[in-house]
Amino acid sequence: MSSSDAKKKQAILSLVREFGTLQKKSPFVPGQSAIPYGGRVYDENELCNLVDSALEFWLTAGRYARKFETEMAAYLGVKHCSLTNSGSLANLLAVAALTSPKLGPDALKAGDEVITVAAGFPTTVTPILQHGLVPVFIDVTLPTYNVDVTMLEAARSNKTRAVMLAHTLGNPFDVAAVKKFCDKHDLWLIEDNCDALGSTYKGKFTGTFGHIATQSFYPPHHMTMGEGGALFTNDPKLKRLIESFRDWGRDCWCPPGVDNSCKKRHTQQFGELPFGYDHKYVFSHFGYNLKVTDMQAAVGLAQLKKLSKFTEARKKNFKAIHEGLSKYADRLILPQATKDADPSWFGFLMTVREDACFTREQIVAHLEKNRIQTRMLFAGNLLRHPCFDPLRKAKTGYRVIGDLKNTDRIMNDTFWVGVYPGIDAARRREMLRAFSAFLDGRAR
Repeated sequence: MSSSDAKKKQAILSLVREFGTLQKKSPFVPGQSAIPYGGRVYDENELCNLVDSALEFWLTAGRYARKFETEMAAYLGVKHCSLTNSGSLANLLAVAALTSPKLGPDALKAGDEVITVAAGFPTTVTPILQHGLVPVFIDVTLPTYNVDVTMLEAARSNKTRAVMLAHTLGNPFDVAAVKKFCDKHDLWLIEDNCDALGSTYKGKFTGTFGHIATQSFYPPHHMTMGEGGALFTNDPKLKRLIESFRDWGRDCWCPPGVDNSCKKRHTQQFGELPFGYDHKYVFSHFGYNLKVTDMQAAVGLAQLKKLSKFTEARKKNFKAIHEGLSKYADRLILPQATKDADPSWFGFLMTVREDACFTREQIVAHLEKNRIQTRMLFAGNLLRHPCFDPLRKAKTGYRVIGDLKNTDRIMNDTFWVGVYPGIDAARRREMLRAFSAFLDGRAR
């Protein structure tokens, strides 16, 4: 770039920065302004990165993506971070990587079983079914909302090959118990960290315990790049497999725009191809194109610099809401962190007690009327959804251990409100006021 072009670019970015600093948020009006469960929190730095990337017009993954992968891995303390275009597809890539023939006898095969839970987001389970694997569902515990680790042994069979679990709404599952179980039986562990970025277990970040961990950067999450996700691993072989499935299934590991990193591009034998067939067009898997754009990564890089402050804000909001609602613990089951965990909560979960004098629908209707956005714990019980109708009717393709009593309880009685960094003291006060207005006259 010439010095003249560089000056023009800097002038554009200066205007963008000025524009970003001049943007003013609408004043918060209690009872009138909405309090969403989550959302984007950004400033002029994201805007400048986004425009800088756009001016380069490198429309696929490029320098911003590579820098983000390096800095995200360093933040968490893992060796490898591979970007993809959503947390759901990160889960798909995680399962796909473990089916690779390159893993030999350790590869997952159709009919193998994967232990998981039904109380969560469906795309933790979807890739298991898509690869012909068999999900084995066990219950969760209240008030952690995480897997009941006492059921792991009962769920295992001679077909069990993996465990795939999410840290529910930012609350880490009992990592020690799950890892002990996986190590004992030589099972793969996929750690769905999509709702838990910044959470720690025994002082170590979640997303660093599984053979593969996954992440989402959708706008309401702990940080965002719009659409976007990532996979983390310490195993270089798994990294290669993840990126092969992400990048069309190719065998070559050159980044976009780079040729012949292996120095053997035209001098190798692959399958029944002619000797020396161009390595950039050798495909070792039936893969996809699931890369991010550099513009997404540019936004993510600016967000990453704010992640520690975002985490502090989430914890502060959670603590204030918990303290404010503690006097209603006789009617609401309040969330509880797993032992040895320090969650960066995605939201504030609560369950209406069975002997409360109101229903979830009643309190949710009241909160929504007061412009406080609520959400269910995602699928509640995934097995009750229409997508499971064919499997449920055929009584095949999955197994259930026990009666999933707590999972059904969550489906019927659980909801949550936001703790994201856009919620400040005034918004917290309005949330607690709305709860009190409903609950103070509804003692048991």
